[in-house]
Amino acid sequence: MTTLQDTTVGVVGAGAMGSGIAQVAAAAGHRVILGDALAGATAKARSSMSKALDREIEKTKMSRADADALLGRITWHERPLMDDVGIFATCGLVIEAIVEDIEAKRRLFAGLESVVGRDAILATNTSSLSVTAIASSCTHAGRVIGLHFFNPAPVLPLVEVVPWVGTRSTIVSACQALMSAWKKTPVVASDTPGFIVNRIARAYYGESIRIAEEGIADYATIDGAMRDLGKFRMGPFELMDFIGNDVNFAVTRSVFQGFYGDARYRPSLTQQRLVEAGFLGRKTGRGYFDYTDGVVKPMATTDPIVALHVFERVIAMLINEAVDAVHLNVASPADIDVAMVRGMNYPKGLLAWCDEIGAGRVLSWMTHLRDEFGEDRYRPSPLLRRMANQNTRFFA
Repeated sequence: MTTLQDTTVGVVGAGAMGSGIAQVAAAAGHRVILGDALAGATAKARSSMSKALDREIEKTKMSRADADALLGRITWHERPLMDDVGIFATCGLVIEAIVEDIEAKRRLFAGLESVVGRDAILATNTSSLSVTAIASSCTHAGRVIGLHFFNPAPVLPLVEVVPWVGTRSTIVSACQALMSAWKKTPVVASDTPGFIVNRIARAYYGESIRIAEEGIADYATIDGAMRDLGKFRMGPFELMDFIGNDVNFAVTRSVFQGFYGDARYRPSLTQQRLVEAGFLGRKTGRGYFDYTDGVVKPMATTDPIVALHVFERVIAMLINEAVDAVHLNVASPADIDVAMVRGMNYPKGLLAWCDEIGAGRVLSWMTHLRDEFGEDRYRPSPLLRRMANQNTRFFA
């Protein structure tokens, strides 16, 4: 397999993510087949996509002819798929974007393998489940790979390309080339829980919640510290409310379970209680903040000592997690920094940030936290210790 440029692309799942991926593929000139197990899902996806393209036309970012041509390249399969996935038989690439349920994905991949050609690639868009576990449902599992897009797929540029240990190397390179052709930014990650972004970003949310639970600062103050001192586009609590606390909590639990209960990724009771209460964020009108009368947030305190403490503690945990991802060969330093900037809109790469601050200083922050709390949650990465001792950097 050397090229996928002219292949028909199948997308299973017509929700926001699946329809977004279908739009990206169609925009790149591919014929796309879109199907879903739910009745009416593809019709809803077509209506939503048409409205989104109309907005692009209004902004003069796209012509009506180009929008009509894009929609025309998508075959909208109206009947619920159920166990019949024969509509994807002609596809050279099928991307799965269904519910995050491992058994459902395994059943789907076994069915897809029985209908597609021997050279077809089967890709999962899972954000935190094991690509290996999904691939094991296939007889010819070397064709399986992870292609993790970020929502909304037509807007966010990052795609995590996730081979499992048995993925053929030619498929990895072909998928990287295809994502570049789709005007995406591909990074290669190992098949570990959370891959790059969802693994490292746990620290942004988890440590911020922990600081609030300790009563050091309230939600608005923590958000303000990360925006003002860190130059993050959104603070952790407003970002969790934007993503949805149910979604964020589910990913955290998945990563925590995937790492066999590693304290570094332990979910928060605070977030669990919000989910149990139905306070999921913007979509329900209430989360960490109350949105019932518009976006009305409490005033952040302006104590510079508190703000600096918050910033140093959160950024230390983020950098330590990124350094440990290098230590454990999750991805290259360059891909890790690209992933966090392009996938999460971080103001700079965390490893470049480590170089700027100095590994020794970051290590001192982590050592202080470990000494104060005595928890494995705050263990410094061995690579961070080594770099501090040797006074080395990630980038020249």
